[in-house]
Amino acid sequence: MRGRGKLIALLAAAAALLWLLGGWYLPGPLDKDTEFVVAQGDSFGQVSAKLQDVGATDRSGLFKLRAKLLGGSAPIKAGTFMLPKGASQATILDILQGGKVIRRFVTVPEGMPSIMVKERLAAQANLAGEIAVPDEGSVLPDTYEIGVGESRKAVVARMQAAMDRTLKDLWANRSSRTVARTPREAVILASIVEKETGKPEERRLVAGLYSNRLRKGMMLQADPTIIYPITRGKPLGRRIRQSEIAAVNGYNTYAMVGLPSGPITNPGRASIEAVLNPADTDALYMVADGTGGHAFAATLEEHNRNVAKWFAIRRARGEL
Repeated sequence: MRGRGKLIALLAAAAALLWLLGGWYLPGPLDKDTEFVVAQGDSFGQVSAKLQDVGATDRSGLFKLRAKLLGGSAPIKAGTFMLPKGASQATILDILQGGKVIRRFVTVPEGMPSIMVKERLAAQANLAGEIAVPDEGSVLPDTYEIGVGESRKAVVARMQAAMDRTLKDLWANRSSRTVARTPREAVILASIVEKETGKPEERRLVAGLYSNRLRKGMMLQADPTIIYPITRGKPLGRRIRQSEIAAVNGYNTYAMVGLPSGPITNPGRASIEAVLNPADTDALYMVADGTGGHAFAATLEEHNRNVAKWFAIRRARGEL
């Protein structure tokens, strides 16, 4: 009888061990690849409960028990993870302990106005909290990594700190040809340059043209400065009206001499560099040339010829 009792005890122990190991190493119940978020400060119990909620484990208590006995002592990392379909409990813990997070980024392209920066951050479901529209021109266009649960305010602060550092570095190396008297004036003029040309090779030439106009006391007459007070930098979606060209406000450079009262977008590093080191040019006028760039002119007569060419191109395209 004693031998039979020992055998039963051994079999029971073996079955318990198989149950323990099988539930840890065999495929689990997850029916599809699933993103899983561990928030900063989550306890192991909270993580286990979340795993049960998403169907990665049948019972959170058993996951905790098996992890304690078989999973090692490495801590679980915060972040967003991809749990593969059918992942075993061992695989899941290894993923969460290994910190193989899904990296997430948000991009602010050159020339994106602050109202659209706010909208882009608001669309990032992994971020937390509300933000006001950042000050125009305060955000450096770039690609930024964002953390799960990170506040939108913190992301904006990093973008603004990047702009501050960049502007400080570029200002220290400015050319004597720049008309910007302060870093803020550099950002304002750079925001116009950013909106006026999409060709990188034109930036310094456009900056040189507007620098010449400012020196001569001429109006800048930059179309984007008409649009900014109307849309805060978003596309207008129609032609500019004569009443808008004549509108007097702090931005419309068709109705004022000098720089606008503030930036009209968030300029990129290259446009700020162009303003602080403009091309040495005698150009005072520019008009589209039909290729996505501009034809530049030093005299009104030459400019009028370029305008006539542009209208001919538009007529040939059926735009007039």
